Amino acid sequence: MSDTHTALILNRIDTLRAAMRREGIDALVVPSADPHLSEYLPSHWKGREWLSGFTGSVGTFIATQDFAGVWTDGRYFTQAETELAGTSVHLMKIPSGASLLYIDWLAENMKPGQTVAVDGAVLGLAIARQLQSALDAKQVKLRTSGDLLNAVWPDRPSLPDAPVFEHQPPHATRSRASKLAELRAVMAQQGATHHVISTLDDVAYLFNLRGADVNYNPIFLAHALVEAQSATLFVLEGKVPAEVAAALAKDGVRLAAYADAHAALSALPADAVLLLDPRRITFGTRQAVPAGVKVVEAINPTTFAKSKKNDDEAAHVRATMEQDGAALCEFFAWLEKTLADAKRAPLTEVDIDHHITAARARRPGFISPSFGTIAGFRSNGAIMHYRATEEACATIEGDGLLLIDSGGQYVGGTTDITRVTAVGKIGPEHRRDFTLVLKGMMALSMATFPRGTRSPMLDAIARAPIWADGIDYGHGTGHGVGYFMNVHEGPQVISPSMMPEPHTAMEPGMITSIEPGIYRPGKWGIRIENLVLNVPAKTTEFGEYLRFETLTLCPIDTRCIEPSLLYPHEVKWLNDYHATVRERLRPHVSGDALAWLEERTQPL
Repeated sequence: MSDTHTALILNRIDTLRAAMRREGIDALVVPSADPHLSEYLPSHWKGREWLSGFTGSVGTFIATQDFAGVWTDGRYFTQAETELAGTSVHLMKIPSGASLLYIDWLAENMKPGQTVAVDGAVLGLAIARQLQSALDAKQVKLRTSGDLLNAVWPDRPSLPDAPVFEHQPPHATRSRASKLAELRAVMAQQGATHHVISTLDDVAYLFNLRGADVNYNPIFLAHALVEAQSATLFVLEGKVPAEVAAALAKDGVRLAAYADAHAALSALPADAVLLLDPRRITFGTRQAVPAGVKVVEAINPTTFAKSKKNDDEAAHVRATMEQDGAALCEFFAWLEKTLADAKRAPLTEVDIDHHITAARARRPGFISPSFGTIAGFRSNGAIMHYRATEEACATIEGDGLLLIDSGGQYVGGTTDITRVTAVGKIGPEHRRDFTLVLKGMMALSMATFPRGTRSPMLDAIARAPIWADGIDYGHGTGHGVGYFMNVHEGPQVISPSMMPEPHTAMEPGMITSIEPGIYRPGKWGIRIENLVLNVPAKTTEFGEYLRFETLTLCPIDTRCIEPSLLYPHEVKWLNDYHATVRERLRPHVSGDALAWLEERTQPL
């Protein structure tokens, strides 16, 4: 980082500490969160990034008068070390599965009578309860009122004002009225008269609306309050066009000011029964509910509903994968031709991002990337959430492996794919690691498992071939994926750091990534990722079984494989996959892209 950047961070923390002294705050916690507990944040709530300079999507900042630190996990260690260098902000490394380690630090380092402050409007309710319990045990006060950032952030960005639009048929395969009716049926089963929803993907799904308030995810800032006969959507004024508002009104949905959501909760009648998800609302939202109102705590019904894609949605996703795969054929054909041109201008990791996005943008239904493209050459590929910039990126020349993790938002689905390709010559160690990762990906892709299996339990299937060589990787194996929605979606997740709770059960229609990896710091990184769909496999006297249908359509670079490490059934899976890729993508490509597709899908 530059001296100017370092000085800026130091000055911001000094200003923050002065404000803390004025307010009687001994420690300030700034989570990576907004009032909707989003993964990707509007700029208005990127306070942790503004204060520390750390730009990763996950992390918690804590400042006292003599300490400042950012807690983050292994995906971001290298990035954080670089971005925090010289700022006096310490990197506090979180082991896998210990995301709330900072609570233990506060309990150990704060003294009785001191005050810890955090903005309750962005503090998750479940986390707030753990934090309160830990601090109470040490006789430390927790203050959740107010946002100290307003006092120290002079040019704080305003709230986003992008317009809301409807997700239209045929890609919107179910009506808003039917989704509301289904939700109300579940509310009735729970004995609830009201239900509050704050997570933005749940709101967008329920009302068949999309927006552009958050980078890469087609969602918009809103809360919702659903009752037996009506629903209220709390959204910033001017964001909902008149024709959309009229369509909402026909389905019994009225609009209200975004800032009025808490007031509406405070005005609930005494006989109301409110359904809320303690993991998907903030402490501030919960505090707005009158003490006399009965509360039922359970996972948002819409979280389950949107995770299970129906047959029509699955069909649209398959069609989208063909378009996405065709775009990737065009991109990789261009990439290999460009790298082979000795007279070309230097090609950088940033160029990869531009060209892969441009290839997708030429495809029907494309809206935007689904996340920031990760293009890492050689050692940069070992940085799990690496992001190249114009100021800091590698030139792709010489020999090595190039890792590209990218995806697109289309009106008919969301894509997420990682491929690793050989540049120049690669050695046997590259091929061995690549093949082990491929074996892990194939092992899980071929699995059959009982319906209702808790998704974290599947993680070891992908790791087993990698573990056998004494190697592991520091991230989960898979995450749920939305339908023209968030690229990271619950409730299912394939990860050893997640508890195998009932709500993580695998059900038909869920779309999940499979993405094992091997990372050699300073050398290379390898990750191979496909998206898969849960589909019925068989029914026996032992119950229903599911399997995975692979949705992603793009060749896997066989030049990187060590064939002697593969079993015959693995070779068959790979050859069958490539035959399917060739058959499905051939009608959508021509010229160099078609030639590349034919060459890269030849049997092993």
